[in-house]
Amino acid sequence: MRDIRLGRRRILIDGVPSLVMSGEVHYFRLAVRDWGDRLDRLLEAGCTAVATYMPWLVHELPDGSVDLTGKAGGHRDLTGFLDLAAERGLAVIARPGPFVMAELKNEGIPYRVYARHPQVHPVTWDGAPAPTRTIDYLAPAFLQEVDAWYAAIMPVLAERLAPNGGPVAAVQLDNEVGMLSWVSNSPDLTDGVLADFAAWSDGAFGGLSPRGPSGPGSLAFHHALGAYNRDRYARYFAFLRERAEAYGVRGVPYLVNIHGTGGGRGRTYPIGISQLYRAYQGQPQLTSGSDHYLGDLTVGNVADLYVGNAFMAAVHDADQPLTSLEFEAGTGDYGEDLSLMVPPSALELKTRLCVAQGNRLINYYLFAGGVNPPLDLPAGDGNDRVAFTGERHGFAAPVDPEGRTGPAFAAIRSVLSAVRGAAELLADMDEEYDDVALGFVPDHYLTEYAYPGDAERRAVVADLERFRGMGSRDVLARALLLAGFSFPAVDLQEDFARDRVLVLGSATTLAAPVQRRLAAYVLDGGRLLLAGMLPGRDTDGAPCTILAEALGLSAGPPVEGTAEFFPSVRAEGRADGRADGHAEVRVGVLQHLSAPEAEVLVREAVSGAPVGVRVRAGSGQAIVLTCDYPCHLDFWTGLLALLGARPRHTHDAPVPGIVVTSTAGPDGQRLVHLLNVSPVDQSLVLRRDGVPLFGGRGIDLPARSGLMLPEGVGDLAWSTCELAGPGLLRRRGTGDAAQVGDRLLTWPDDPAARGETVRLDQERPAPGHSTPSNGS
Repeated sequence: MRDIRLGRRRILIDGVPSLVMSGEVHYFRLAVRDWGDRLDRLLEAGCTAVATYMPWLVHELPDGSVDLTGKAGGHRDLTGFLDLAAERGLAVIARPGPFVMAELKNEGIPYRVYARHPQVHPVTWDGAPAPTRTIDYLAPAFLQEVDAWYAAIMPVLAERLAPNGGPVAAVQLDNEVGMLSWVSNSPDLTDGVLADFAAWSDGAFGGLSPRGPSGPGSLAFHHALGAYNRDRYARYFAFLRERAEAYGVRGVPYLVNIHGTGGGRGRTYPIGISQLYRAYQGQPQLTSGSDHYLGDLTVGNVADLYVGNAFMAAVHDADQPLTSLEFEAGTGDYGEDLSLMVPPSALELKTRLCVAQGNRLINYYLFAGGVNPPLDLPAGDGNDRVAFTGERHGFAAPVDPEGRTGPAFAAIRSVLSAVRGAAELLADMDEEYDDVALGFVPDHYLTEYAYPGDAERRAVVADLERFRGMGSRDVLARALLLAGFSFPAVDLQEDFARDRVLVLGSATTLAAPVQRRLAAYVLDGGRLLLAGMLPGRDTDGAPCTILAEALGLSAGPPVEGTAEFFPSVRAEGRADGRADGHAEVRVGVLQHLSAPEAEVLVREAVSGAPVGVRVRAGSGQAIVLTCDYPCHLDFWTGLLALLGARPRHTHDAPVPGIVVTSTAGPDGQRLVHLLNVSPVDQSLVLRRDGVPLFGGRGIDLPARSGLMLPEGVGDLAWSTCELAGPGLLRRRGTGDAAQVGDRLLTWPDDPAARGETVRLDQERPAPGHSTPSNGS
């Protein structure tokens, strides 16, 4: 029996903070004889858990009965697979749907559900049928069918829960809820949904045609429709959890996965957070998990991953840890057309960054490929299999459908060796932050729906998409991260701690309550960096200048660059950190500011009109930058320095692309995490608060690699060693010895031990040195 709980943003196994490293293996896509091999590959890679979908579509037979023991085909023997995982000591993360996606037809819902209850398939704008195989989540007929599915599968999981001595350590509720209607811009607008929306909104939009809203009031309607759907999703998850618990699944954490990455970017990922966080925020023993599909990790998208994790954490409560339920693994060649090849180094970089940010569970998806079994009843759809990917599935996975390992397998094994070495520390550490926080406005991502005939709504969405979150051109977050800042995010729709400089990518739309909260923050002594546009309207389109008035500012309309017009700006005074003087730079958009009492920091090059100012208001101050200034790291660090914020960690690497943060535990131990996401080898000296770390020795960091270093152990040739556990080092290079403070480390003569680990506390002092007192 094992007690598994969420507490203090940790996964506690029998009360001990733990990291859970998992891989996704789909038993239903493998012959029974191959199950043991794939589970052994997980163990070989360093995983401690296996995750798997449990598709309703696969387990329901044509007569409506459910087979979970393999009587109607070995690939359905869920109980056998769970027991096999238990024999190998692997925990199981169960993902029983009802939706599972995974390229399955109907997203894993049986054909019978649609045939018997055609009304569960919703209509959308203008009464058209929804273009995806989504379902009205709260349709009574669908909920009745889900209850029957849960009545079959949940008792099987309940018998094998960890508290009962089994392997099931967590259960995911449904999958990617809200994603299908978002990506197709097709909200559910059935008669039942509209009646429920009318009751929810007290009939506020009776004058609009809900299936074709445009004209006066449409902006308020769209905003309300998004908020209403978030309430629906929360009600749906509450139903699922209640039924799962009713069938015996109690005493293990529940999980909700967040969708939204695409095209190798995470700019839209916060839409998924915005859609679902009301369903899990503050719910006991329930937390969210990311779906990361970013491909490679480079200077272009490293901030996407960092900010995605930060935004997730911003809406978690004090007990909810970060997890990743679909952590992209493999080559990325999902179309089997060789149009994309993700380097194995991306797996290592993304894993290192996520564990540094406090991810306590990572599930590599898809770890092992397989074969899609045939449908019981042919559908006449060209392949008559359970999925649309053909016969083979997961051909880009670290372990391919035939069981062969690829380069990604070695990458997982390598990075998990490093993570396991420090797991005891990492599991009970939290990321340390600088004096900066990134503002998160969940309603800035309430943009998944826009009636095609409403030009005003489309314009508002485009404005939000351009400036929100990471800032215009993503420069805001990218500059913070690559300049050395470690930062949390704060939810500006709730009360927030006021102990850091607040940085916000701002659009022209900002809700009145948020403007009021920001104005009070500055007037009460807060420090604000606002980059983008000066907000001038509320979410319903009404003029709203609460924040501008509090700062004593006004702004003109945006001035856009075109193919024949090239707006340029010039930083001046204390904002100009360049050695070559007042450099003029081109921008894509700017907005003239009227600020009689402000210190001007940036001007339009031709007119001289201010586009960046520093103002004092009440007992606080703000810097407002109304242009999409380039990612000049010295410029952005200069602005933050004017507000009193500087990164703790600095370095002298010659090329941008170094990410540095640190984690600390309750006993004061600290790890420094370094990533080089640039394509060039770099050597650097790292400083903390201006003081050289590691004796001022240079750290060699090859292109696309990372390190975890214990701070406070003195002078070490870190190019040859990395932390391997409490008091342990692992050699990374070919040397036989390394200097740590006043200790000379030598590796044993035993060839089997050479190149592995050495205990600091077992080594003799080097000749001529005294024993150090700060070894860790």
